[in-house]
Amino acid sequence: MLTALETGVKGGKWFSLVDKVYAMATLRRAWEQVRANHGAPGVDRVTVEQFDRQAEANLQRLAEQLRDGTYRPQAVRRVWIDKIGSREKRPLGIPTVRDRVVQAAIRMTLEPIFESAFAERSYGFRPGRCCQSALAVVDAALAAQATWVVDADIKGYFDSIPHEPLLARVRERVADGRVLTLLEAFLAQDIFENLRHWTPEQGTPQGAVISPLLANLYLDRLDHAMAAAGFLLVRYADDFVVLCRSEAEAQSALEMIRRWTDAAGLTLHPDKTRIVDATQRGGFDFLGYHFERGKKWPRKKSLGKIREKIRAKTHRANGHSLDAIIADLNPMLRGWYAYFRHSTASTFRALDGWTRNRLRGILRKRRKLKGRARGADYQRWPVAFFAAHGLFSLTAAHAAVVQSSER
Repeated sequence: MLTALETGVKGGKWFSLVDKVYAMATLRRAWEQVRANHGAPGVDRVTVEQFDRQAEANLQRLAEQLRDGTYRPQAVRRVWIDKIGSREKRPLGIPTVRDRVVQAAIRMTLEPIFESAFAERSYGFRPGRCCQSALAVVDAALAAQATWVVDADIKGYFDSIPHEPLLARVRERVADGRVLTLLEAFLAQDIFENLRHWTPEQGTPQGAVISPLLANLYLDRLDHAMAAAGFLLVRYADDFVVLCRSEAEAQSALEMIRRWTDAAGLTLHPDKTRIVDATQRGGFDFLGYHFERGKKWPRKKSLGKIREKIRAKTHRANGHSLDAIIADLNPMLRGWYAYFRHSTASTFRALDGWTRNRLRGILRKRRKLKGRARGADYQRWPVAFFAAHGLFSLTAAHAAVVQSSER
């Protein structure tokens, strides 16, 4: 298969793939990925830990069912999760562990076939690509005065992808009927929600292992069409922006996107799709950052999310020692800083101060004091006090990077 990927296959189509899916080597690697991601149980209530207890036997059973054609996916359990900073909720589909393993095996088999032809400016859920790469392209474009931005949002993208046009995209490269049947079965999986089953007529569930690949495949034609027309579209899954040098160019790009999405059976969100002049107040959000007037910082939802996580670890009634609480906080703070390290300095000062006040609240309660930190608390427990206890400082980390770059 590796040789064929390099040299090509006759007619550009793959006719024999299912044997790669049910190969034990593929299923074992797929299981390793599913196990590493943990995740909740599906409708059969089988957890990752329970599957793991008889993993080899479970994988052998899946291989046999895939080989003889008796494998059938189970329903997807749907839950609704909060959107940070919004009253809205978004749907999350949770397939069973066994179905996640099979989907991972299919993705591992199909991904190399489609990956080589995907557009250069598509970054989401692709091997060797990440958010930082997409953000670097946006930064470079803004620095080059491409500051008129089409900030686009496809309404309910994952739940609205039309099945037949999506499968037609797959059939352009894949002719193995059994693999196509498996994909059709996954797209037609019943949804179990509020104690009832229903069958979706469109969409691929967010949370399903195969969904990111299929979502990328469906939008790939938009990527290529925009690039061919000379537009700089930067996409991460269903989140994308187009960076232009004039308002007229941005209007033209948006009109092209509207025509394409309409023809593809998709809908642009009327309230969330807009044209922005990034040199003016207001700016735009992309991949967790807010861009405005030559600067960037975490968007409100990103700040809300990290504050919620810090809040959960710093309840005033937390019975652990201060050192233990800080040890619990630090990995999260370091990880957050690693992603948002290019933000303005004020971002880090504000979040550092808020975190220390959460810790002061714990220390006040232990002294039988009520309320939030105030006057004397800042002298009693100054910045140096928390530094001595090893609290990771976003401000200090940022200052060290700035100093290093100035040398």
